[in-house]
Amino acid sequence: MKEVDKIAFIEIKNGQILSTKSKGKTKYYIPGGKRESGETDEQTLIREIAEELNVRIVDNTIKYVGTFKAQSDGAKEGVIVKMTCYKAEYDGFMEPTSEIEEIRWLNYKDLDIVSEVDKKIFKFLKENGELE
Repeated sequence: MKEVDKIAFIEIKNGQILSTKSKGKTKYYIPGGKRESGETDEQTLIREIAEELNVRIVDNTIKYVGTFKAQSDGAKEGVIVKMTCYKAEYDGFMEPTSEIEEIRWLNYKDLDIVSEVDKKIFKFLKENGELE
């Protein structure tokens, strides 16, 4: 079984979670991405969010939320995504970069348009009273 190691940025406002849709994709994903060789979770989070949303994560505000695993969307059976999630404060104005087609705030009723691992994260946040 192959595991894809990803880091995700959890940003919740008014019971909704920040999600993005990459160019050429049909589903929305919690912002973040794959770790590069030798990177820590924090370094991956800071780099990926700068690349996707054009904001700077404030590194001393990073807080672990949880780790979730599910079948990887669009991959052959048995390829698992491990998503390690963090909340953090950021500086700047969020805007989509060249790889992101759309930024959208989603809530629990939007499960049908997110990835399998994001569904697990949405359920966790809903159970904790953070997501509407």
